[in-house]
Amino acid sequence: MELALLKTLLNKDFYEQHKGIRCPDNIFSKDVRKLKQALDSAMEVYDTDLTVQDLHAVFQAQNQSMTTATKSAYDDLFRKIDKAEPIKPEIAEDVLSSMFQQYVGDQVANIGFEFVNGTKTTLEPLRRLLEDYKDDFTPNLRIEWNDISIDTLLTANDLETQWKFNIPTLRRKVEGVSGGHLLLVGARPNTGKTSFHASLVAGPDGWAKQGAKCIILCNEESYERVGARYLCAATNMTMDEVRANISLARSRYEPVRQNIRIKDSTNKDMRWVEAVVKHEKPDIVILDMGDKFATKSSDKSDIYLKDAAIHARNIAKQYKCCVVWMSQLSAVAEGKVFVDQSMMEGSKTGKAAEADLMILISKNPVVEGAEEQDTQRHLNIAKNKLKGGYCGVIHTELDGGRSIYTS
Repeated sequence: MELALLKTLLNKDFYEQHKGIRCPDNIFSKDVRKLKQALDSAMEVYDTDLTVQDLHAVFQAQNQSMTTATKSAYDDLFRKIDKAEPIKPEIAEDVLSSMFQQYVGDQVANIGFEFVNGTKTTLEPLRRLLEDYKDDFTPNLRIEWNDISIDTLLTANDLETQWKFNIPTLRRKVEGVSGGHLLLVGARPNTGKTSFHASLVAGPDGWAKQGAKCIILCNEESYERVGARYLCAATNMTMDEVRANISLARSRYEPVRQNIRIKDSTNKDMRWVEAVVKHEKPDIVILDMGDKFATKSSDKSDIYLKDAAIHARNIAKQYKCCVVWMSQLSAVAEGKVFVDQSMMEGSKTGKAAEADLMILISKNPVVEGAEEQDTQRHLNIAKNKLKGGYCGVIHTELDGGRSIYTS
C-alpha cells in the first residue's frame, strides 16, 4: 500500500496538499523512506507532476555510491512502484491519515514506555507531541461547494420535471418528475395501481415514449400479467384487439418496448434493487410493490418501511433516477373518495416523510346492482414538494382493458 501511496504523491497537486507535517518520512518503511526523501527534493525543484522514471533518475543521481546489490534492490523497488495502481485521491488521503496516526501512536507508546521504565521522569514530551499534532489526526477535509449560480439553478429548475406526466389534468397541476425524486403511489386493491404505472410509462406520450429508460421490478403480480398491462397501454389496445391485429400491435409496441425492462423480483430486497439500478442506470424505477422490498429489521412495520423508503430515496438521489414506490392503502380507505397519507398501510408517516410526491388513487363506492363498472379514478395529491406544489384531487378515467388513465 505504501508503494501505491508514494506513486499517488507523484501528483503535484496531491503532494502540495499533504506535504510537511502530515506526511513525514518516518511513516514509510526504511527503504521507501529514502525514495520519499528523493521525492521531496524533486518537488522543490520541479513544479510539475513526476513519473516513476523521473523519481528513479533523481534517486540515482543522489545515491551514486550505492553498491551493485543495493542498486539492484532499489531498481526492483522502482519496478514494483511502476506496476502499482495509483490510489484515488480520496482513498489516498485516508491511507495517509491511517499511516500518520500509526506513526504518532508509536511515538506516544514509546514515550509512555520510557516513562513507566523510569527513562523519562516527566510526560512533558508527550504533551509537546500531542500539541504539535493536535490538528493533524484526521484526513484533510476538502469540500467542493455546490454551484448555486443563476444559470445552474435555472437549469436545475428546468430539469425538475424532465419526465412529463401524460395524463393532461395531472400534467397541468404537477407537470412531471425527474432524477432524484421519490414518487409514492398508494391505493386499495383492485383500484388500478398497476395500470397507473403502466399508463405513465407505456401509455400515449408516456415516459418510455419520451425516451426514459424504465425498469419495472414486480414482486406481487407475475411479470407476464404486468407485461400484458404494458402491452395494452403501449398499443392502446385490449388483449382481444392485440390478438386480432398483431401486426398493428407490434408496430405500436416495439418502439416503446425498447425502453422498458420488467423483472420478477419476488423475495428481493432494497440492496438488490440498488445493485440493479447501479448496473442498469435507468431513468425511471417502478417498485411494485415497494413495501415488499423492505427488510423486516424490526417488529414495527413503520420502522422498517421508513428505513426502506430512505434507502429508495437515496437510490434516487445517488443514481439520478426517479423511483416510483407502489403501496397499499389500509382498509380504512375502502369505499372512500378522499384519502390521505394517514391511510397508508404499515407506515402512516415514515414512507410519506421521504416522498417528494404522493399520489393516492381512489374510486367511487361500489353501487350494488350497477350494470357497468365505474371507471372514474380520483388522484389525491397528498404531498407535493415538486414544481408548483399543488395538493388536491384530480379526477381521471381508467380504461381498464387498455390500462390507460385519461383526463
